[in-house]
Amino acid sequence: MSPLRVLHVINDLDPAAGGPPVVATRLGAAQAAHGCTVTLVAYKGDEAGHQRALDLIAETPGSESLRAIWIPRGGAAESLTGRAAAAALQQTLRDETDVLHVHGMWEMMLPAAASVARRNRVPYVIAPHGMLDPAVYKVRRWKKDLALASTHRSFLRRASCLHMLNRDEVDLARPLTKDVPTRVIPNGIFESEFDALPEPGRLRDKFKELGGDPIILFLSRLQHKKGLDYLVDAFAIVAREDPRVRLVIAGPDGGEERPTRQRIDKLGVGDRVHLVGPLYGEDKLAALRDATVFCLPSRQEGFSIAITEALAVGLPVVVTKACHYPEVTEAGAGIETELDSQDVADALLAILGDPDRAREMGQSGAKLVRERFTWPVVGRASIEMYDQVRGEANA
Repeated sequence: MSPLRVLHVINDLDPAAGGPPVVATRLGAAQAAHGCTVTLVAYKGDEAGHQRALDLIAETPGSESLRAIWIPRGGAAESLTGRAAAAALQQTLRDETDVLHVHGMWEMMLPAAASVARRNRVPYVIAPHGMLDPAVYKVRRWKKDLALASTHRSFLRRASCLHMLNRDEVDLARPLTKDVPTRVIPNGIFESEFDALPEPGRLRDKFKELGGDPIILFLSRLQHKKGLDYLVDAFAIVAREDPRVRLVIAGPDGGEERPTRQRIDKLGVGDRVHLVGPLYGEDKLAALRDATVFCLPSRQEGFSIAITEALAVGLPVVVTKACHYPEVTEAGAGIETELDSQDVADALLAILGDPDRAREMGQSGAKLVRERFTWPVVGRASIEMYDQVRGEANA
């Protein structure tokens, strides 16, 4: 029996674009380990972004089994039509693909690729990565309404399946997805990446001002939906209660760095808040290793890679209920809060003030991830989804 041929299409594989590039790459590698032939397709970014994408692939366990196709990004016309992407994928979708898996929602290359797949009778799966959540949909809604009216409603409704990350995502997206079949498959980790963590102290050695103080770590893109405004306000409350605690904000700027710095200055906590820029690979693991507690007070998440990695390292976490990660509470791995600065602050203080409880939370989180959220398990579930949609397409 010939191996299943899977084509993953995503607008950008630069990890600075957020979680979806990491998911597409690691899911593809997990599928390859299960015997699939896997190809990744993305636009080629600028020199720095393309190098980060290449590094992301190279550092992924099993990446030697992946093939990548890079499409010239083009200008405004390509952003509006995705025609170059469609043309580049004609032969691959006709001759080398059994299932198309697209990641994202609103970029035009995705419905363009799906249109080519339909012409070649290749079923396609959409992983929206939370992009159909009302909290995301309402941002520049007029553009999304226009996209739905022109191309994206058909793109959605003609999908063989929607790959959702959690049950909340299914329910929240239902007004747009209607009767399209859905399958809930979470994200994961490769255990091997967490078996030999960096020795403690690397982050503190790099940023001497951290000393030996307790660290609250934020590790994600600096964008509005990540709740940095709530986090900084919460930290100001925490800092009044415990003057030793420091906040480390790590991640690429997604438009919120300047307002975040302004908020920090306004609250007078600049001497205890450290914006350290994006951290990848070993540097990211070193930051998780040195942190005391991880905090992501997002307005919306699908299935956060950052939360999952923090849990895998054994960090207690404080996350908002809008992160849609109820397993944190179920496993006793941290505290879920309302989208409220005082609530976030209270949760942080509860963990910082009880090291024994924090240690137990960390152990519970690591156990949770290794039992339920690993890429080999996720990869196998995705292949079962492909088998189902292919069977229905051929019926």
